[in-house]
Amino acid sequence: MRKVIINIGILFLASLLLQAYAQAQPDERLFQQAKVLIFDKEWKEAQEKLEELLEKYPSSPWYSQAVFYRARCLKEQKGKKLEALKAFRDYLKQKDRIKSLTEDSELSIIDLAYELYEDGKKSYLNEIEKRLSSSNKVVKYFAAIKLSQVKDKKVASRAVPVLKEIIEREEDDELRDRAKIALLRVDPGVLKELEEERPVRKAKLLKIRVWKDGELTLKINIPWALADLALSSIEEEEKAELRKEGYDIDTITKTLIEAGEVIYIENKEEGTIIKIWIE
Repeated sequence: MRKVIINIGILFLASLLLQAYAQAQPDERLFQQAKVLIFDKEWKEAQEKLEELLEKYPSSPWYSQAVFYRARCLKEQKGKKLEALKAFRDYLKQKDRIKSLTEDSELSIIDLAYELYEDGKKSYLNEIEKRLSSSNKVVKYFAAIKLSQVKDKKVASRAVPVLKEIIEREEDDELRDRAKIALLRVDPGVLKELEEERPVRKAKLLKIRVWKDGELTLKINIPWALADLALSSIEEEEKAELRKEGYDIDTITKTLIEAGEVIYIENKEEGTIIKIWIE
């Protein structure tokens, strides 16, 4: 009997999904179909669906995302590097672009520009060079590490200031190691000077302790560089939702970094105390 009820439930859920799909607008259906094809790595077929959406529904709320995913489909197909790069550029021109997709587009342009350079199209190195001044650290650092791979040392040396910045300012060991390897490719002498000048310092840790009825129940130490990256990646919409619940991420971060204060959160009803600080 229980099995029959479960099967009925599955059929009911499936019918609801089919009904929702049927009620979707034609532009949304095209977008959904394209996403399924992308999941199955059917790049050409997905591209065709997206292009149909872009052609027929220029005012669609899915238009901007369709531009991005079309670029991704092109990137995954052989012989379409130039088209893909142009398509990612088109996405960066969209007014309603999404932060995460914008970053993905920038990184993809760097990758494609380097591949085109390796194919003999040296002018595309400019796409990498101009991202050395990006306000997005992920994009800037990736551009520097990628540019360090260029055989022309004069061109590769333009990445040195950013590579030095990574080594001097960042505390993530893996990231710094990648920058060191990149700097070794370009100018080993600069790395040697940095290693001689750089003072040994202990990486900062975000420390979290939780007590339940006076007993320590949770103890966490996280490298601050990693925690800071995770906090900075939270979308504004999510921050707004957290503020409604009484947690202002920006204020908490500022308190931890600038004031160097210890944050206490106490719930008397549950008998819990949370302590957060940087050390």
